[in-house]
Amino acid sequence: MKKHFLEQSIIFFSVSKWLIISTVIGITIGAIVTFFVNILEYAEDSRDLLGFKYYYLLPFALVFTVWLTKTFAPNAKGHGTEKVIEAIHKKHGKIDILVMPVKLIATVITIFAGGSVGKEGPAAQIGAGAASFIADLFRFSKEHRKKIVICGISAGFAAVFGTPISGAIFGVEVLIVGIIMYDVLLPSFIAGFAAFTTAQFLGLNYTYFDMRFSQAIPLDITLIGQVVLAGIFFGIIADFFITFLKRSELSIKSIKMNVYLKAFLGGAFLVALSFIFGDAYFGLGLDMVNDSFFSDQSLSSDIPWYAFLLKTIFTSVTLGAGGSGGVLTPLFFVGATSGNLFGTLMGDHIAFFSAIGFVSLLAGATNAPIAAIIMAVELFGLEIAPYAAVSVVITFLITGHRSVFPSQILNMKKSEMLDISMGEDIDHSSINVREQDKQKFKDLKQRLRSKNKIAHRRVHKDKEKEEDSNV
Repeated sequence: MKKHFLEQSIIFFSVSKWLIISTVIGITIGAIVTFFVNILEYAEDSRDLLGFKYYYLLPFALVFTVWLTKTFAPNAKGHGTEKVIEAIHKKHGKIDILVMPVKLIATVITIFAGGSVGKEGPAAQIGAGAASFIADLFRFSKEHRKKIVICGISAGFAAVFGTPISGAIFGVEVLIVGIIMYDVLLPSFIAGFAAFTTAQFLGLNYTYFDMRFSQAIPLDITLIGQVVLAGIFFGIIADFFITFLKRSELSIKSIKMNVYLKAFLGGAFLVALSFIFGDAYFGLGLDMVNDSFFSDQSLSSDIPWYAFLLKTIFTSVTLGAGGSGGVLTPLFFVGATSGNLFGTLMGDHIAFFSAIGFVSLLAGATNAPIAAIIMAVELFGLEIAPYAAVSVVITFLITGHRSVFPSQILNMKKSEMLDISMGEDIDHSSINVREQDKQKFKDLKQRLRSKNKIAHRRVHKDKEKEEDSNV
């Protein structure tokens, strides 16, 4: 009895402690993220004051962000979340305090000038940086700092997404593929909810799409089959996005040229593309995302089928050339527009498939299926949940062992026919076909070759018989 009472007392103390800590973290980060988003919105609204197209500034903005991050905080470059994941796994969550102001300024400048990046990654990195600073200020241990920084990620995502549950889950799920860290689950939920509530209290507005799918989408076998096909389609799109993003970064990095000149030319290249394809792919691109959520044919006809391809190119070049910002907003754009294309090909339910694509790309490219399913409910309503779950999980599997965050630790394999080195980050994990399955593939190939030879012989004999009969 004494042992039981002692155990419950310790757990009660631990829960109470983390309730207080995570609440403070959430309120603090909710205020910081609100400040960041308000500055970003003010910068976007100020574009009208220019006497020319705002994206003409992009080459100069990229040069500035390269100089800013290189000079003051190298870890502030890129899309943010990746560096936070790396800091948690390799530095117990230690993040340089300069990352916060540098990331904020660099992201605002990049998006103001039309850089195709998002605000979620920077919000998470700023939140994690603030959490790391608070942990060091109050001299928490390394393990406690790590948990506090994870709370900071969840708070940052929850505040900027406007989805407190999926934002909190995403901050925990995105760290290790195949594992949710349950010891951080409660603090993350509390921090996420506190940050979201604080942001709302301070006047931050969010957009939700309650499309009442139950009134327009019947539960039938044909539609379920289409959703399965959609999951496969979105998995291929997610794999393309990850691969193109990585290859572009490596290709631009390999060019032997001054980094500032590369940044300028990268921006100039995107400006040149806008003369051909228009300016809808600059910045956050939320107008086209919003249009995709309505099955109005007049709106959907304004979304070209190749929109997701162009957004991938614009985002890859922006980040590869030195721009600062996240990849999640571009992922949402790619998901919604590729879903619009899929719905158009199916002939119906265009808004429905746009919503499915929105969350499926998140799951596939970041390996966070649970957060994506919950986000579908928070953003689009409960009725979409069964369909979203099917597509999200298929996309998650089809994408394979890849991610826009290569510092994620692999702790699961998506097929029992693979041998994977567990516990390594995605970039350094070895992925091979199991020996017994290699033999099965060899045997299958041999059988197919034998069947092809037999079929070829039969065709040849039939031709000979036909020729003889003609003679």
